[in-house]
Amino acid sequence: MQDADFSDEFCQFVQSTIPTVEAAELLLAFAAEPDVWWDRAQLPAKLRSGPGITDAEAARYLDIFQARGLLAVGADNRVQYRPASVDLASHAETLTQAYDERPVTLIRMIYALRDAKIRSFADAFKLTRK
Repeated sequence: MQDADFSDEFCQFVQSTIPTVEAAELLLAFAAEPDVWWDRAQLPAKLRSGPGITDAEAARYLDIFQARGLLAVGADNRVQYRPASVDLASHAETLTQAYDERPVTLIRMIYALRDAKIRSFADAFKLTRK
């Protein structure tokens, strides 16, 4: 995997869908088992590593993934990984590959994109002298 694999479209996907490394790990856990329907209570335990996430964080990530078309919600409120488009599935595959092959680069990118969004918001409030 090369830096060129981090296309503008993939970076936009990460910026709009993956707010933290924990969110990426949760999405990767879903993608690794696409045939499984998960109870919301099981979500925090699905992370691959690290200290885990709270129920509130898991619910927030779940809402983001569902809004972006990555999850289907069943009648019993269980969720399943089911990308709504080929592009979303492709971005999730690139995310998996980047996490496995270049995790440091991916982590830096997640936080750089998040920081850029914060910086842009803060810049909107700067006063300029005339």
